[in-house]
Amino acid sequence: MTLQAVLNALLPRRCPGCSGQLGHSAGLCVACQSALHPQLQSRSPLSEAAAPHLVVLGPYRGVLGRSVKALKYGGSRELAAILGTQLGSGIPASWGVQAVTAVPLHPARMNERGFNQAELLGRQVATRLKLPYLNALSRQRATGNQAKRHASERRNALDDAFLATAGLPETILLVDDVMTKGGAHM
Repeated sequence: MTLQAVLNALLPRRCPGCSGQLGHSAGLCVACQSALHPQLQSRSPLSEAAAPHLVVLGPYRGVLGRSVKALKYGGSRELAAILGTQLGSGIPASWGVQAVTAVPLHPARMNERGFNQAELLGRQVATRLKLPYLNALSRQRATGNQAKRHASERRNALDDAFLATAGLPETILLVDDVMTKGGAHM
C-alpha cells in the first residue's frame, strides 16, 4: 500500500473538484458530479474535419480539470469510476461499439505513474456500456509531453508510436484522458 493510499484511508478527504469536505469517502461531491455532462462533438478540435464519433466531458478546467489532474497526478484512482461512467453514458448505441480500449502509456511512464489513467477510464466506460475492454494497442516508443506541442508537432510525434493488436472487432471505442489543442477536453 502506498503512503498516499494510507493517508487517504486515515485522513478526511476533500473533493478534488471544489475542495469541499468529503469526510472519509472518496471521489467527487454530489455538486461536482452533477457538473459533468458528456457532450457529443460535431467537430474535432484537432482538425477542421467533422468528428461525429467524439464524446467529451468538457473543457479541461474547473471541476473536470481538477478531477483529471487528481486522477492523473494525484493518484486518486477512484475518480476513474465517476469520470468513466459519465463518459460512457454519452456514447450513443447507434455507434455500434463492440469493444473499448485506451491509449497506452509508454512502459517508462507506466513505471513512473504506476497506472494508466486512460485505461482506468476505458475500463469504466466498458463496464458502463457492458462491453469487453481490450488491450488493443501497444506503445512502440515514447512521445514525450504532447500538451506543450503544436498540433502538427503532436501528429509527427505520434507517427508509428502505436501498434494495433491483430484480430480486433470492427468498431472499437478509443478512450484517452485529455484531448489537447487550444482548450483541452476530456
